[in-house]
Amino acid sequence: MGTAAGSRLTGRLEGLLRGVQRDYSAGHDRPLGGYLAAMAGFGAYTAAWATAVRLRRSPPPDRPEPWDVILTALAAFRLGRLLSKASVTSPLRAPFTRYVGPQGPAELHEEARADDGKDAVGELMTCPFCTSVWGASTLTAGRLLWPRATRTAMGALTALAGADALQPAYGALTDKVTGGE
Repeated sequence: MGTAAGSRLTGRLEGLLRGVQRDYSAGHDRPLGGYLAAMAGFGAYTAAWATAVRLRRSPPPDRPEPWDVILTALAAFRLGRLLSKASVTSPLRAPFTRYVGPQGPAELHEEARADDGKDAVGELMTCPFCTSVWGASTLTAGRLLWPRATRTAMGALTALAGADALQPAYGALTDKVTGGE
């Protein structure tokens, strides 16, 4: 294909993609290109983990143990909130977000920056559901490559999730016993 034909094809493809974005977005600013890049990044990330697991030449189990699924779920939940909402991890999100205010106990509300293509990354970094996908994948791969160390880390994250649940319960119990004094 010649350069002129390639340029025409590229122009048509760009026009088609702009039309899809316009029709999909319905007047809202939706960073579909950024989401596409994030999906490609996640695909490359998981392919790298899968390659590392395969090179280890240790076959994964036929199915995960129920306890490992529960441990991974709780650890991924806590890791997702830690990475996307905790004050202490805000320096990781700061290049892609803007601080809005506090949101719940020990958590922040931040919004994605809409400049310089940072909006998709900012949305992903402030979304505990999104970061949990990456976390669960990482923990699963870690369990296949380094089971003892990963289970230890997952146990710590799960204990932290339990402690997080106990803090408000303790506060409510104390308020009930003392009458809110």
